[in-house]
Amino acid sequence: MTLIKSISGIRGTIGGQPGEGLSPVDVVKFTAAYAEWVKLQHPGQTITVVVGRDARISGPMVQSLVVATLSGMGCMVVDLGMATTPTTEIAVKEESAQGGIILTASHNPKQWNALKLLNENGEFLSAADGALVLEIAEKELFNFAEVDDLGEVFEKDYTDIHIQQVLDLEFVDVKAIRGANFKVAVDAVNSIGGIVIPKLLKALGVKEVVEINCEATGHFAHTPEPLPENLVETAEIIREKSVDVGFVVDPDVDRLAIISEDGSMFNEEYSLVSIADYVLSKTPGNTVSNLSSSRALRDITEKHGGTYSASAVGEVNVVAKMKATNAVIGGEGNGGIIYPASHYGRDSLVGVGLFLSLLAKSGLKCSELRKTYPDYFISKNKIELTPDIDVDGILVKMKQKYQHEQVTGIDGVKIDFADRWVHLRKSNTEPIIRIYAEAPSMDEADKLAQAIIQDIRSLIA
Repeated sequence: MTLIKSISGIRGTIGGQPGEGLSPVDVVKFTAAYAEWVKLQHPGQTITVVVGRDARISGPMVQSLVVATLSGMGCMVVDLGMATTPTTEIAVKEESAQGGIILTASHNPKQWNALKLLNENGEFLSAADGALVLEIAEKELFNFAEVDDLGEVFEKDYTDIHIQQVLDLEFVDVKAIRGANFKVAVDAVNSIGGIVIPKLLKALGVKEVVEINCEATGHFAHTPEPLPENLVETAEIIREKSVDVGFVVDPDVDRLAIISEDGSMFNEEYSLVSIADYVLSKTPGNTVSNLSSSRALRDITEKHGGTYSASAVGEVNVVAKMKATNAVIGGEGNGGIIYPASHYGRDSLVGVGLFLSLLAKSGLKCSELRKTYPDYFISKNKIELTPDIDVDGILVKMKQKYQHEQVTGIDGVKIDFADRWVHLRKSNTEPIIRIYAEAPSMDEADKLAQAIIQDIRSLIA
């Protein structure tokens, strides 16, 4: 069993002994600690917390525990039931709530679940706030409400509100999308996206929607992370069905991958790149992505006269850098689109609306559109960790070995070479070291990654 306590939230496998997996005891403890933290931030106020979940098998169980615990802490609860991560983020703002909890383990397999914690802005907690929640949980510094002070629970569906907000965005051109008579496929890996994305597509005026794995059962049809190796069958269906474009989302719908009409991968890095190109053509400005994202965003930003900045990995870090640089769009190379004109959160619904507007206005096939962007290829690898591995020590030694290159140490170690880079960092969500390498060809990227992996294995040995 696994339980990972970090500033990113509480993530673990369902079951096991308390403290070893994400047991009911752990769910209650960390929910109570979060509620106590919210009360400390808003003394004297009536506290409202929004709760939403993806379609995981454990979702109803975890949700019932979270909602009951929040009520037991004296909080009012807006229970969205099944909702995407960005929908829950939007609901926090719309409800003028003091916080929110999203129940999703994102791209992790079905045995995982997690509590993702939001502040009153519908954004993920800062490192300092996340650390305080963990301290409250560790010391059990929370007090449950007396019987007359228990919180009430209100059920509400925010899907239609979220969809309407996408339709209302200035650069989402429903008329152009409807006029293009698109046939669009969506693979939602049997989670909440299977309900939301087809509904959005129809509202956008898409002529025909091909639904792949859209029953929200929580029994994921394939490994839920939207990487090319997990989408071979999906790509074949898209090719056979003669669709114009295929969209793939992860279980909580904050990552967007695109597949072209010929079954070729648009490349999840280029979800952000293409949408940023479209937005920047309308409103030139600055952009941000994390250190593990493609150089292509930098190239596109500079083409439009803006400035590109890189942040540490993690949505909260990207958002902080976006605010600091007044970025008009940003996100992460894993298909996470953050568009401040909507809200400061990764949002695949916004991504779909903007991308279809771009595709409709371009007059190009999806595969042709992809060829208009600079070519970079990223090799994404990982090394499983064991408790005896000194990750920090390994990263220090790698930094020393490549000190003659341009090295950035704000988040793991990123080594920039003349026409390629490699980024090594310990994951916040899994017991692994991630090794991302980018180069002008996939073969070169793979070779660079393998060379670095051999370096790391030598140090471990």
